[in-house]
Amino acid sequence: MRVVLLVLALVLSVAAPASAGERLPTWELKPTGVTAQFRGLSAVSARVAWVSGTQGTVLRTVDGGPTWASVGPPGTETLQFRDVEAFDADHAVILSIGPGTDSRVYRTDDGGAHWRQTFQNTDAAAFYDCLAFFDPWRGLAMSDPVDGRFRVQATFDGGRSWQPVPDSGFPPALPGEAGFAASGQCLTTSGPFDAWIATGGGATARVLHSGDGGRHWTASDTLLPSSPSAGVFALAFRTPFQGVAIGGDFANPDAPGPAVALTRDGGRTWTTPGQYPAGYRSGLAWHGGTVLAVGPGGSDLSRDGGRLWTRFDTGSFDSVDCAPPACWASGPGGRVARLR
Repeated sequence: MRVVLLVLALVLSVAAPASAGERLPTWELKPTGVTAQFRGLSAVSARVAWVSGTQGTVLRTVDGGPTWASVGPPGTETLQFRDVEAFDADHAVILSIGPGTDSRVYRTDDGGAHWRQTFQNTDAAAFYDCLAFFDPWRGLAMSDPVDGRFRVQATFDGGRSWQPVPDSGFPPALPGEAGFAASGQCLTTSGPFDAWIATGGGATARVLHSGDGGRHWTASDTLLPSSPSAGVFALAFRTPFQGVAIGGDFANPDAPGPAVALTRDGGRTWTTPGQYPAGYRSGLAWHGGTVLAVGPGGSDLSRDGGRLWTRFDTGSFDSVDCAPPACWASGPGGRVARLR
């Protein structure tokens, strides 16, 4: 009986197939002509989107995807641009990840024709994972812990300059705790002051929250699995109160387990729904009242804020982002798609 109950629980926990007659969206692939892995993605509109990834590759479309321009900074072929935050077709900020000086930030004000490097990490122990903006002027970039505390840089001029946030405002990091630079979504914001950091690698997978623009942070546990390859990989908030966390284990992407956590109090507490996508997911976005999730094993959606999920695609993507009325996804092998 215990075996039967366990099997039933597992069946109920994974993403459900589409019911008969249910209308589901599809991804429409947009050929980019390159083979880079695009973990960085920023949707501006139905016509404008930016992607960034391996080999220093940054692409931009201004016609909805039929054509893409290579607009990355010259001389950066050895860098991995894991995050891009675009404000429009001309203005964008990109983050390269890696130890020491490989962690850098660049900004363009002319659609990628020219870039200026505005930050370069000089601490060999730091490793920057993600960046996010509250508005076109104020933003944050986060690094894995250094000397037992997470490290964050802040900008007040749209990424043209950066200054460190005092680490006294952070709770102690857990042994082995870090962020995952899988989709540019381990750091997110909502409203003018609220920001969240997703973590894994420690004894528990946690979410750190700041309600004052990044100066002070508190930590909350989730029930997502945590290990050197597991934790919370992406966060998305519909409001400063309602949010979703998603992740899993990238080293064992098909492992069953709670891949989703939900909050309705700004991240102070997290609950696990009874049903969730099957396996590891790395990207997450709200599209109105619908939540989209992507990963190597496919794409899922939830129309009820993350409680029930339906898989609608089996292709591999790393990141997803929406700018009404359009949603975009990006991933390995130069894959970029727009939601149909």
